[in-house]
Amino acid sequence: MTSATTTPNTSTPVISTTDVTKDFGRMRALREVSVTVQPGEVVALLGRSGSGKSTLLRHLNGLERPTSGAITVLGENVTTLRPKALRALRRRVGIIFQQFELVGSLTVLENVLTGTLSTLRGPRLGLWSYPRSSRLTALGHLERVGLLEKAYNRADQLSGGQQQRVAIARALMQNPEILLADEPVASLDPDSSDQVMRLIREIAADEGLTVICSLHQVDLALTWSDRVIGLRHGEVVLNTSTVDLDKSQVMEIYGRVASSTAELTAIETELGSIDVTDSAVVDILRGSPHS
Repeated sequence: MTSATTTPNTSTPVISTTDVTKDFGRMRALREVSVTVQPGEVVALLGRSGSGKSTLLRHLNGLERPTSGAITVLGENVTTLRPKALRALRRRVGIIFQQFELVGSLTVLENVLTGTLSTLRGPRLGLWSYPRSSRLTALGHLERVGLLEKAYNRADQLSGGQQQRVAIARALMQNPEILLADEPVASLDPDSSDQVMRLIREIAADEGLTVICSLHQVDLALTWSDRVIGLRHGEVVLNTSTVDLDKSQVMEIYGRVASSTAELTAIETELGSIDVTDSAVVDILRGSPHS
């Protein structure tokens, strides 16, 4: 059924949430969410827009604080971390955004190098202001994602799929232990989507990364993840291995069985999505706290 071949480590979870509830005014976005993720596991979050996928991801690196409940990431209680400790944790957690969040006027290489901003002191103006060791590492990551020949191209000259691969290379500059991906293929065509998810899966296996990826493409989730966590109205309604998991079972997350992934995508488009703010993006890249 699935192309996922890595056997996740069953030691102490690297992520654990216990009865996490999040209220935005009178709206309850998460309802007593309790999940664990093991080292090296690739987990897909599925659900309609507004189901709580993005909100849950934002809690895992402290961009949101829960109304109640506890969150532990890499042994740290995220809900009580002070700013300095939160910055240190974020350096261990990479993130990939739906809209890539690249600076189009900069070269591909410079965009990748921004992944080191949380570890460098002072502003960086231009490619040569970064240490030589960082430039070499960035080139290595571009080679890993198949874009070494594009290193000195402007980022806005690339296709959507290529820009997302640049974003992956940027996240790898942090040498993360966990990779959070918030709808990383939502704006890509099917072929590019499959290529990006294949790449994420391969890198996770090669680097021993734990990956939490929110998706709306059921086929991709079944193909490239070890486990599916389904959310509906902020509640966990499915939490199971993808081995022998039937697509119709997954579609129950959405309250009815859509006839195709295309129909599901249309539903997602109609309902809209939760975007990460520009200020939050800057905070993550610089390792700054965000309240």
